[in-house]
Amino acid sequence: MVKKYVVSPHGGRGAHPDIASALRAAAARGRAARVEIAPGHYEEERLALRGEVELIALGEPGSVVVSRPRGTVLDVLGSVAVRGLVLVGRNADAGVVDCQGGALLLDRVEVRAHDGVCVHVRPHTAATLTDSQFWFGRVVFAGSAGHVERCRFADSANNALAVIESARVTMRASRVDGARIHGVRVSDAWAHLAGCEVTGTEKAALMADTRAELTVEDCRIDAVHMAALAFVEQSRGSVRGTRVTDAENGILVASGADPSVHGCVFADCRDTGVHVQDAGRGTFEDCEILGAGNIGVLSTGGGAPRVTGCRVTGGNVGIAVTDKARGRFTRTAVLDLTGVALRVWDESKAVFEQIRVERCPFGLETRGNGGTTAELTDSTIHDFDMAAVAVVGQSRATLKGVSAQRGLLGFSAGEEAQLHAHDCDVSAVTTGGALAHGTARLVVANLRVSDAQSFGVCVTGSAYLDVSHSRFDDCAATGMRFDGSGGGRLVECSVTGTGVTAVQHNGRVDLTTLRTTLPVVRIAEPAAAPTSVVNNYYGPVFHQAVHHAQLAWNNSSVVQQQTNHSDEDGVGR
Repeated sequence: MVKKYVVSPHGGRGAHPDIASALRAAAARGRAARVEIAPGHYEEERLALRGEVELIALGEPGSVVVSRPRGTVLDVLGSVAVRGLVLVGRNADAGVVDCQGGALLLDRVEVRAHDGVCVHVRPHTAATLTDSQFWFGRVVFAGSAGHVERCRFADSANNALAVIESARVTMRASRVDGARIHGVRVSDAWAHLAGCEVTGTEKAALMADTRAELTVEDCRIDAVHMAALAFVEQSRGSVRGTRVTDAENGILVASGADPSVHGCVFADCRDTGVHVQDAGRGTFEDCEILGAGNIGVLSTGGGAPRVTGCRVTGGNVGIAVTDKARGRFTRTAVLDLTGVALRVWDESKAVFEQIRVERCPFGLETRGNGGTTAELTDSTIHDFDMAAVAVVGQSRATLKGVSAQRGLLGFSAGEEAQLHAHDCDVSAVTTGGALAHGTARLVVANLRVSDAQSFGVCVTGSAYLDVSHSRFDDCAATGMRFDGSGGGRLVECSVTGTGVTAVQHNGRVDLTTLRTTLPVVRIAEPAAAPTSVVNNYYGPVFHQAVHHAQLAWNNSSVVQQQTNHSDEDGVGR
């Protein structure tokens, strides 16, 4: 049977004046003990709880305060339950509550750790924390098991909750406020969070590192100074149904981590919604990125995410793959940006499939050396301000089944870039369907351009165009135009409509298989610029008579002498 002990600061019949004396009496009997504590403030020595012990406040939760000037307040070794107490400690590096062995229950408990640890659950032990509050210090599960439910962690000077050294912890319906480092850190351990809220952390709100496994479900994270979620150092796990608001990065994945993220919302992130770098990976499905301050989805520095069924709305850049990164993006919508929808730069490689871009100045932009490649397939780019696709530098892009409607220019390749377009469509553009300039190479097959207000395709500079089995309908000025020294070939192409000309060319294009009823006009090459002759005379050049001049050149020193001459009236000059 459980033996009951009563503690009261005012004493009384059968009551102990302090908790330590009640615990000593219980230890002497060696039986399960229930210590009932009357309301009051108890300043105690280190309380050793051994065996089967229950500490319970007789009044409302918070009516019993137990404190110690320095160090641990409760030293637990056994099966211990603490209910309704307030525990206050300072400089408790081992923990205000130090669970060294056995199983611990804290129910409706408040722990305040000034310059220390609130609760330390050591290896091979277990702790359950319910309806409790933990102030200023952190709660540490090290190599232990734990369950946390309906708890609050506030103003921790460190990580609010640390799950480390192969610990396994579940946390439900709990809240973390204002941690100076992380809200929850999982390191070489396992944790499952569900229905939790985290706000105001100075570093990543939820951090998984050192091969950790972290599962996050239906949580809310906001007002974070850095990333809301971070998976690094080969960590794994999943994030589902979670909403992030006002973080620097919605989720950061780096150094070999590979989480699975489903059905999440990343809103108003100050830099990026999804940020993958340094060989990070990750699968992102059915997520929304709303109003990112810089980039909705960023893969950089060797990142390689897989993105499917997502939606990027508002902000500056939609999806960016830069600095030798990779990425595969499928069934994703990018809408209402102020900058570029899809960006591939600097030796990166990206594959885009079934992408919908609407109301963005640029659709796809590639730039970099020959190792920079992009593939865009079965996609639409509508209502763009500038170009649907712009390829520059030495980068290479391949388009298949791409539709571009209502913008300035359909497809553009410049500098030394290469653009291949197959089975594509451009319509209702204010300039033209496709443009090659510089020394770029543009290869198109089964391209249809209609209702262009200027040209179907245009070649300038020394660019090259290879176009086959394509149609150019109702282009206002010309179906095809070749300027400068640019050239190319046409195979089985047609130009229809009421435009001025079918082709304006410079004689450097093969037109043998062109079908059209419109005129074909040879553009007269501009006359050669006149040669400028510059004569450098090694000495002065006179264009009229010069009198009384004194000249010297190619001398290191000059001596000047003045001789007076008289004119007819004898006045010297």
